[in-house]
Amino acid sequence: MYFLNKKSVEQIVQFALEGWWITDYSSFMNNTPSEYYIQAIEASEIVSVDKHKFNEMLREFPRLEKYFRIMTQKTLAASQLKTKLLYEMSKEEFYVHFNSSFPEFMQRVPQYMIASYLGLTPEYLSELRKKNL
Repeated sequence: MYFLNKKSVEQIVQFALEGWWITDYSSFMNNTPSEYYIQAIEASEIVSVDKHKFNEMLREFPRLEKYFRIMTQKTLAASQLKTKLLYEMSKEEFYVHFNSSFPEFMQRVPQYMIASYLGLTPEYLSELRKKNL
């Protein structure tokens, strides 16, 4: 999931790994246009559900409400951890942490996307990779 910054450059804010869901929660909850774009970079199963149908589904299948609550909690926890790490780690440390946490993912995703997510330039990410951190 990304937005276009003031320079019209994509800024990636979230990846959805296998088994994860991704959405603009603010847009969904407030029924407003999203400021984010979602792009599948690998073969993916896409499900689009409007808010009214989603709420009907949750009423009809209460176990799904628990599932989506847990998924939302995981998303919030990941977002909070990313924010914390951005404040307390250097760019190099953040890269090392992400690389060690998701080594297979780092090999599958284009370098410029990883750089955008980590708040790095592609050139700096390339330097870090050359250091073999």
